[in-house]
Amino acid sequence: MCETDGGIDRRTLLRGVAAGAVVLGGAAVGLGGALAVGAPAYASGFYNPFTGYPISDGWQAHLDRGSLGGIDYVMSVGTRLPACGGGTIQNIPYNGTGGHTVTIHHPNGYRTQYMHLSAFSLGNGAVVGAGATVGLSGGAAGAPGSGSSTGPHVHWHMINPSGVRINPLTYLAGIGGTLPKTSTESDGIPGPIMWQRAQNWLRMEHGYTGPIDGAPGPNTYAALQRAMRGYGYTGPIDGVPGVNTWAAVQRLAARWGYTGPIDGVMGPNSWRGFARFLNQDRYDRTS
Repeated sequence: MCETDGGIDRRTLLRGVAAGAVVLGGAAVGLGGALAVGAPAYASGFYNPFTGYPISDGWQAHLDRGSLGGIDYVMSVGTRLPACGGGTIQNIPYNGTGGHTVTIHHPNGYRTQYMHLSAFSLGNGAVVGAGATVGLSGGAAGAPGSGSSTGPHVHWHMINPSGVRINPLTYLAGIGGTLPKTSTESDGIPGPIMWQRAQNWLRMEHGYTGPIDGAPGPNTYAALQRAMRGYGYTGPIDGVPGVNTWAAVQRLAARWGYTGPIDGVMGPNSWRGFARFLNQDRYDRTS
């Protein structure tokens, strides 16, 4: 693997993270963390992908003004929107007041919808796993796809098998709000589910306050560096991981089956050990 400051290069690090091409309707496109049309359905693995964003308008506030219900999370235009559970994609451009809307049809008969998108990331019929990017947020007043929105945000709600709109947070409370286990433990390839679990661990134990979106950035890495203080990391908490950060991660991984060198060069065996740590049941819950 290529290295610059001793850490793995970002392209390798984010292999499998949903980054995909932006489309408005049309055929499915390749996307890390998502499968093309015809792939077997994923287990849904429901979770709240927006825990790091403030709520500007809650469920009851929507009902009080005559809406069928929803939750509005404030975020800048163009923020990636992870699937809250696995399923099949349906894009609805210019969906009335909701603007560009993506619907995820889940195997258990439930549907989730994100509204006011600035762009879709997949074509109709694409099958995704929890955490795959399904669109980009929008909501800027008057922008294409914003519908009736007056400011940047994403509107989120669920629809039960009877066709009734329900509060996704109530649903998640009923099932425990859990993340699926990461396959990195088996294949040694870091992907969005592994990074969601890492972000959830860092949220629970090391002060991370960003989204659980599986796309690590400076805030994720800074929290990781704080966590690695307990594994011999003595460098700055700057959100820029290098050889010292990854050497500390390897020391953690060594407690979970990694037997390779502590050299700060992450490879499949290093990732497997790290993923075994992250796959502990205690890091499943997001609520």
